[in-house]
Amino acid sequence: MPASYWTPTGGLPPQSRLLSDRAIFTNSYAVIPKGVLTDIVTSYLPFWSNTRLWVLARPMTGFSETFSHYLMEVTPGGGSDRPDEDTAAQSVLFVVGGSMQLTIDGNAYTLAGGGYAYIPAGSEWRLANTGKNNLFFHWIRKRYAVVDGIERPDAFVTSDTEITPIPMPDTDDCWATTRFVEPYDLRHDMHVNIVTLQPGSSIPFAETHVMEHGLFVLSGKAVYHLNQDWVEVEAGDYMWLRAFCPQACYAGGKEPFRYLLYKDVNRHMPLHL
Repeated sequence: MPASYWTPTGGLPPQSRLLSDRAIFTNSYAVIPKGVLTDIVTSYLPFWSNTRLWVLARPMTGFSETFSHYLMEVTPGGGSDRPDEDTAAQSVLFVVGGSMQLTIDGNAYTLAGGGYAYIPAGSEWRLANTGKNNLFFHWIRKRYAVVDGIERPDAFVTSDTEITPIPMPDTDDCWATTRFVEPYDLRHDMHVNIVTLQPGSSIPFAETHVMEHGLFVLSGKAVYHLNQDWVEVEAGDYMWLRAFCPQACYAGGKEPFRYLLYKDVNRHMPLHL
């Protein structure tokens, strides 16, 4: 059965809705629930036509400093021939609805739901929605950290359905990671993977480590431990974690709990702020 991924509907909530919600912003983490992804918090970008986006994360001093994360909506006929003016920015695109025509350095690709593209910094690329339905995709950007003596990574295109998830040891295959880049490939300084936990499984310890995290829930639901709090999350919610924020979870519901995960990797810690 093909994977399904949550996509936003926009609009505004009715006047009858209570103001209480699950949105949280602390010094160590943020939770942006799907209910706040409404029309009035969308943004627009230069040189993108028929396009709007929800900014889920951006570099902020003293919080999460390495990446930005957009949830993009492109209507039929829209797209961009100049998608990113920052030549130092590398990108990952992950399609969750509709389809796109993507060209990277003259090579053309078609990506549908589950499609994944890595675009190196300095690439010439363009994107178009030539279909009949709205296109939804996640766009994660990070300034590439060049290391003298290490080659830069190449562009590639693949799909969630083409990668076999790798189970964590001693978990009876109930906790697995779909890795689009090998962990020991030091050309890459960020990983954008998909983590899957089966209903009833857990991350059984409070992970506490240096990577910044962006986690977008693609499907399912869970109770997540963030710093000293327990929060409920479901498909469409976003969790944004600064470095060293403790995290663990219990997956619930009837379907797998899956999230798209960003983290920064494979570089020395900068000794300046």
